[in-house]
Amino acid sequence: MARTPKEKKNQPEEPLEKKLWKAADKLRKNMDAAEYKHVVLGLIFLKYISDAFEELYLKLKEGKGDYEGADPEDKNEYTAEKVFYVPPSARWKWLQGRAKLPTIGKDVDDAMDAIEKDNPSLKGVLPKVYAQEKLDKASLGGLIDLVGSAAL
Repeated sequence: MARTPKEKKNQPEEPLEKKLWKAADKLRKNMDAAEYKHVVLGLIFLKYISDAFEELYLKLKEGKGDYEGADPEDKNEYTAEKVFYVPPSARWKWLQGRAKLPTIGKDVDDAMDAIEKDNPSLKGVLPKVYAQEKLDKASLGGLIDLVGSAAL
């Protein structure tokens, strides 16, 4: 029996672990676990730092209290708050908006490069495996949407 929109709203949100298993299942057909764990964990990290960045960005943009006169695009504002600076082309909202494009793999790899460039402590740490041919771009886009819907 189909559920009405109201009944769907009353359903508890699916736990993060189940969402991650679904994500892993999407990738399992083309990659082994040693490879797709880097794909999934890299996206989760990217979403996490993007969320932290966005939260501080909004406070800086509002400019109240301690943030009066602050520039939301000044990397030093984020360093002072121990938050990674995320450049515009690496922000989760931008990437999620491109999730259905055939270039999404390159976009994510470029985002990882840009984050490393602006945050020297991450240099050489982030995975850049998203443009691989064996990584199905439709599955990657679905994974991005799945991670984007998770409350991290």
